[in-house]
Amino acid sequence: MAYDQELSFIYFGPTKIIYGIGSSREVESEMSGLGCRRAVVITDEGILKAGLLDTVKDALGKKCVGVFSDVPQDTGMEVVNAGADYARKQEADVIISVGGGSVIDTAKGICILLTEGGVLEDFEGIQLLTRPQTPHIVIPTTAGTGSEVTWVAVILDKRKGQKILIVEYFNVPRIAILDPKMTEKMPKRLTASTGMDAMSHAIEALHAIPHEPISDGLALHALRLLHRYLPVCVENGSDLVARGQVQIAATMAGWAFGNAMVGMVHAMAHSIGAVARVPHGIANGILLPHCMLFNLDEAFESYAMVAEAFGVREKGSDERNAAKEAIRALKDFTRKIGHPQRLSEMGVQESDLEKAAELSMSDGAIVNNPRAITDASGVLDVFKMAF
Repeated sequence: MAYDQELSFIYFGPTKIIYGIGSSREVESEMSGLGCRRAVVITDEGILKAGLLDTVKDALGKKCVGVFSDVPQDTGMEVVNAGADYARKQEADVIISVGGGSVIDTAKGICILLTEGGVLEDFEGIQLLTRPQTPHIVIPTTAGTGSEVTWVAVILDKRKGQKILIVEYFNVPRIAILDPKMTEKMPKRLTASTGMDAMSHAIEALHAIPHEPISDGLALHALRLLHRYLPVCVENGSDLVARGQVQIAATMAGWAFGNAMVGMVHAMAHSIGAVARVPHGIANGILLPHCMLFNLDEAFESYAMVAEAFGVREKGSDERNAAKEAIRALKDFTRKIGHPQRLSEMGVQESDLEKAAELSMSDGAIVNNPRAITDASGVLDVFKMAF
């Protein structure tokens, strides 16, 4: 891909990565390395029931001073505020999140409130912080969100009926521990949907307006790994080699979109999630090929690279035809892994689409879409195609 000769960018990726089977046992030594002594763990009830917290708590010993597990599928402002109150009472000096995107984003919000005080509603916006926040160690139990290395938190504001983006460089997690064992028990559908979340991060990072060579490289290798190993994980969740490769891909895609940003796929997924409670990864996976088709004229060079990463670009084909092959291959891939194909499968009503389209226009992600979107009609058309 050609880049503008005037290209300039900042790449930011400060999170320390620790990878390996059983690496979650390293959490106490990493916490000590940060100079911290009192940890509150943020998780959810599903993680507790699955027994995934046992290893972490055993490793922390007396340094674990509390567990906050009241985190729903789509975390909200009130959840973060309650979690911060709890952690403050335990005098926590580090937050450890063990879970998926909702748990990690909850922990990010808690870290802000432990340092700054107040309630999360006070920090809605972009780059409002002026100093590092409470240290945060992430142990993901899904492989898709990339939230372990990003400075974005997506939080539902029930007052507005909308998911809010909180974007803060000073709140990126300090350490991410990628332990394939922690993802081993994910059911097939969750494996597929979180993997498609990572896929959407990588593809949107390639076509978003601020994309640059470093983010492109991360996104492309993430796509290669996902295309090869995600079907293996769906078929055999006990294959820890494949699980690990998908974890790595999700983190790489997280770094890619954290720097290059995302576009209309995420704006629409946030909005249909707020309106109809469609899980974020599933919404992304359903919407992605339709948004690629919408963006084709402006992003065919990027999608040609997707075709190459998938190994479907025919010899001698031009970039536009290769881009179309990428979209077809992506649709085939989602069917192969058993991913839902239509929003209607997820309980979305046709009457939900117009409201979701309007909400998408106020989502910060949409401004980085390669095709300019000036009104909700184009978004509504894509929702209808995906319905």
